[in-house]
Amino acid sequence: MAQPNNTNNLSSLKKTVTPYEKIETKSSIRQMFNTLVPLVVLWYAAYLSLSVSYWLTIPIAIVTSGFVVRTFIIFHDCCHQSFFKSRRANEILGTITGVITLVPYQKWKISHSIHHATSSNLDKRGTGDMWVLTVDEYAEASFWTRFAYRFYRNPLVMFGLGPIFIFLLTYRFNRKGAKRKEKISTYITNVSIVALYALLCWLIGWQAFVLVQAPVFFFSGMMGIWMFYVQHQFEDTYFEHDEEWSYINAAVEGSSYYKLPKMLQWITGNIGFHHVHHLSPKVPNYNLEKAHDASPPLQKATTITIRTSLKALNFRLWDESSKSLISFKDMKRRKHTKPNTDTPASAAEPIHLPKTGLQGK
Repeated sequence: MAQPNNTNNLSSLKKTVTPYEKIETKSSIRQMFNTLVPLVVLWYAAYLSLSVSYWLTIPIAIVTSGFVVRTFIIFHDCCHQSFFKSRRANEILGTITGVITLVPYQKWKISHSIHHATSSNLDKRGTGDMWVLTVDEYAEASFWTRFAYRFYRNPLVMFGLGPIFIFLLTYRFNRKGAKRKEKISTYITNVSIVALYALLCWLIGWQAFVLVQAPVFFFSGMMGIWMFYVQHQFEDTYFEHDEEWSYINAAVEGSSYYKLPKMLQWITGNIGFHHVHHLSPKVPNYNLEKAHDASPPLQKATTITIRTSLKALNFRLWDESSKSLISFKDMKRRKHTKPNTDTPASAAEPIHLPKTGLQGK
């Protein structure tokens, strides 16, 4: 991102989005209805389609999963207290939408707040963010740490097993040191999920429930993880150690503008304007685009599209020397091409071995 040259200009960016932090209750209620009502209708349509063909159920389930993602954005805003003016209203709606999206309100609210406060800080990684290692950390890691990191960073694992591990397992348990309110929130969410799923199984049968809910869950979970992943994992993102880290720089340089087609932008609740969201989490999702358009410097944020975002799958390690995310292949290439300053130039010349037929084996 092309940034202003001084800290004062960077700080002024925060002021440009402040007017858009205003919560519009009518807009929030409208979004609640145009999200939750279609979600219920589409889920029921997916169930009815089972009597026709499962090949019809799948596309309906995919569309339904989009509304689950949109529901999560409402949940997300409730966690930031940016959906309703009332804290109680945010907690109630956040808990309800948390049941729908399988995420406990208080637990996620706390971890996500830590994510915002420490995003792109190399010395405070580990809560609410993706696992990122630097080139040096990876080089010095044990075999099993490297194996675990490669396994974690494998797209099939991240987007295939990721939804199951995160939404079905991780979110069902309280973190160590959780306070009473957080624990109760998790218990309420878990009990409510069991009750809701049991009711649906009783109404339509467990086989029909699984056939509908399984693809809805999987595709919505995969989309959710993908959105979070690509909005921080791009080549020229931002990472600094604590003494040099800046909240504003982390927001506008470490978060991307994911430019999506209008329909997908609507389904994902404008969260593609992630740089604006990180700059000011108090901006409701329906004001993110307005805030972006009102600030020319924010319009220069790193912009990714569906096509260019696919490159993010190759970015695995943070290279502190080039200040960029690189692939495992890039790391090996740089390691082999890095000059050895301790070796005399004459000694560094390649040794030409006679061709014995073993070369290339």
